[in-house]
Amino acid sequence: MTQVLPDSAKRRVGNVMTTQVVKIYPGTKVSEIARLMSQHDISGLPVVDDNDQVLGVVTELDMIVRNTRFKMPNFIMILDIMLYLETPHHYQERLQHMLGVTAQDIMSHPATTITPDDTIEELAELMVHRRMNPVPVIENNRLVGIVSRSDIIRLMAEDFGNA
Repeated sequence: MTQVLPDSAKRRVGNVMTTQVVKIYPGTKVSEIARLMSQHDISGLPVVDDNDQVLGVVTELDMIVRNTRFKMPNFIMILDIMLYLETPHHYQERLQHMLGVTAQDIMSHPATTITPDDTIEELAELMVHRRMNPVPVIENNRLVGIVSRSDIIRLMAEDFGNA
């Protein structure tokens, strides 16, 4: 059985991406990140180096994690021996994320990116299976845009409006 895709799924990321990207650098303070997200009403910011290469992404979830209770690592006791169910590295990363003061401390990395030539279907798969939003768009290893779930919804609305 052949699946018929809506027109929007066949379009390219480059046709829907935002090219005027609000970006941050590794040393950007968390307070500035919160201000930028609120001011521009965006769900995430790419973290770039001086050459616009994407290092990571700070999302709303990354920011909200800072306000959760710290949970001690899970462990089990076997014959008076404590066996941790996560690596010390994972525990240390979680602690750094909660106490972090800069983008570098709290960003999700390495960043998963997409290119302008990829299809909206490929973008949607990435967003659903990797739970990513927004997704930086790169070309020649440099940031050229960003795309979010709302961009896909807008495209779907256009398709339904033309049906």
